[in-house]
Amino acid sequence: MHASDLIATVIITMRCPYCNSTDSRVTDSRPDIEDAIIRRRRVCNQCGAKFTTVERVQMRDLMVRKNSGKLEAFDREKLRRSIKLACRNRDVGDEQIEKLVTSIHRRLETETADDTVSSSMVGQMVSDSLLNLDPIAFVRFVSVYRKFSRVADFKKIIDKIPEAADDAVVCKLPKTSLF
Repeated sequence: MHASDLIATVIITMRCPYCNSTDSRVTDSRPDIEDAIIRRRRVCNQCGAKFTTVERVQMRDLMVRKNSGKLEAFDREKLRRSIKLACRNRDVGDEQIEKLVTSIHRRLETETADDTVSSSMVGQMVSDSLLNLDPIAFVRFVSVYRKFSRVADFKKIIDKIPEAADDAVVCKLPKTSLF
């Protein structure tokens, strides 16, 4: 069997979000900086509307085990929303947030042997990443994630933040954890 025998043509019909037609064409395709995502600009042949689709590689379906024991599918959008909320009114752009989400998702897919990860593992990865990205966003996220109920909880976590974190401006994953 030759490699050419293994190649299959896949036809994907994309519905127009305006008129629901499946007749559209791609006018532009652009990979992101790290080639992890492809954005396709499309035009509907029926109504002429323009829209963008996003394509990314998904290695496997991950499940998240909540502290209650309940299982739910890993949701990139939920992760993105919680990080975006922690970064609200901070000097953190959408691109940095998307890179952080992609980095965490990729680590969960590649560094875990099981298809089920704990919510505490996800929370820890977000906390560690936010500490390097923006210490204020880190405190905001941790205060919700750890359910702070007293001012002393804030003081305790703030006292553990290294002085170098005040200068954090890039999204890098830390080698060590505060917890």
